[in-house]
Amino acid sequence: MARLTSASTCIYTQNMDDERLRQATADVRQSCLSMALRQAARALTQRYDSAVAGKGIRSTQFSLLVALAQAPSVPLSRLARAVVMDRTTLTRNLAPLVRRGLVAESGAKDKRVRSYALTARGKELLTRALPDWKSAQTRTLRVLTEGDAEQLRRILRNVVRAAQEG
Repeated sequence: MARLTSASTCIYTQNMDDERLRQATADVRQSCLSMALRQAARALTQRYDSAVAGKGIRSTQFSLLVALAQAPSVPLSRLARAVVMDRTTLTRNLAPLVRRGLVAESGAKDKRVRSYALTARGKELLTRALPDWKSAQTRTLRVLTEGDAEQLRRILRNVVRAAQEG
């Protein structure tokens, strides 16, 4: 009969811990909403990035142009809430749009408040990018019924609301 040494016991224990870890992480991978949403978001981002790339923008920038078209001359803090992004990240994402003259930044009477608005050039680019977005949207929706798509949008709005509430 083989005798267990402390070294073989340690290896056995380590292997058991590895197996438990593999099982626990398999459970996470199967059930984690954050991981599933991030995976879906990355896949969709790649599709929409590809669609609007010919216009010289990424899908994240397209989304900001859309948000600004909906709320002209909006303060940074309000825009950040609308696009569910922290102010630092939003500022970093707006910077190339400002440099390219697609978005204008203006200060209010209170110099601490910065507002952003689409420029004529930004509106023109957004108008040219909309058909590309529509094409990507149509390709994406082919796998969903209209009811499924609406239910998914509703669920995602609820997820955002729940995450913001803490």
